[in-house]
Parts: sequence; structure tokens; C-alpha cells
Amino acid sequence: MSSGWYLSGTDTGVGKTYVACALIRALAAESVPVRAMKPVASGAKETTHGLRNDDALALLDALPAPKPPYADVNPYVLREPIAPHLAAAIDGVSIDPAAISSRFRALAADGATMVVEGVGGWSVPLGGDAMQSDLVRALGLPVVLVVGLRLGCINHALLTARAIRADRCLFGGWIGNRIDPDLAHADDVVATIAKFLGQPAAIIAHGGVLDSAALAKLRLADDS
Repeated sequence: MSSGWYLSGTDTGVGKTYVACALIRALAAESVPVRAMKPVASGAKETTHGLRNDDALALLDALPAPKPPYADVNPYVLREPIAPHLAAAIDGVSIDPAAISSRFRALAADGATMVVEGVGGWSVPLGGDAMQSDLVRALGLPVVLVVGLRLGCINHALLTARAIRADRCLFGGWIGNRIDPDLAHADDVVATIAKFLGQPAAIIAHGGVLDSAALAKLRLADDS
């Protein structure tokens, strides 16, 4: 089994990319070989180098040199910022989880720690009968849930964790992202989620970083 984590979220826009980049930089700061993937990205702009997605570019920027080719980080880049199976249909693309898994294995072959950012929330179709959970099982990574700390996040966090486990994927813990700095009783919200999901690996805010303690907590899940 490869070492690393698959980052999913309680919804789209909760900071998966921000947390993934913080995780990549924390690993690099400890001189840990690290690779990153955003296997499927919906919403891209045309550039002189082809379609590019901002989230995938952020992951690429966070990686230490030498930088990998863009296609290694983001093999499926789709134009429309909508659900991936719909964006893929518009682009005439068929998302193949087996092809993603093959590229993932090649990147992880040298023992690097893999940071893989998912698309949208958890229960997202990829096309045909394939769901995001099928891809996660194929990759064999524990799922770290990024919880956007805002009104309603307790429900979203508990439901998502339940779905991850029901889909026969390993729940590898959670990270809280303070996307709403004005969230009332934020510490009580975090404590409530922790009561059911265990203590978070970290609670971060804009400009924050993941430290060695957070990495240690995530590695416990990765080793289980």
C-alpha cells in the first residue's frame, strides 16, 4: 500500500487545495519525498500550454523542485466548473479510474508520500457507475476529511465521515479549516465534531501551516 492521504471535503469550496498545499509544504520541510495529484479537476482556463486548473496549479507550485509535468498532477482537466461527470460529458471525455490508479502507482513507485486532492465533496460521480469512492479504494489511501468550519458543518462532517466508512474506505481523520472567521462558538463546534470523529489533526486558518504534530497524527492513520 502506498503512503499518503486522499483529501476530501464536507463540500466544494471548503479549502481542500489550501490544506493539501499546507500538507505538501510540511512534508517538504521535513525533507520527506512528496508527490501530489488532483486526478480530476472541473473548471479550467485555456493557456498556451493547454487547459489548466487553478487548484492543480497550486499543488504544482507547492511541490519542491524538480517540478513534475502538469499532466502527472492533473490527468483529467475539464473546462466547466460543474460536477465532474457532467463536465467530462461536455468535453467528450471518459474518466477512467484505472488510468488514474496506474499513473498514481508510477508516481508512488519510489516510495514518495502521496497527497491526493479529491474533487468536490465525497459522494461525487465520476461517470458511468463510477463514484469517487471507487477511485479511493483503488488508490488504497486513507481519507482525510477537510471540514470547512461554518454554520452547518457539524452535520456535514458527521454525514460525510459516515459515508466514507459506508463506502468501505478508511477514514483517516479530519482537519478543520476556519473558512468563516465569524463562526459563533467555533471552539464548541470543533469539540462537538471531535466527540464523534476524534480529535482533529489540526485546525488551521488563512495563512496557517501544518506542523510536525499534525503530520504525526495523520501518519498514525496512514499506518493503521
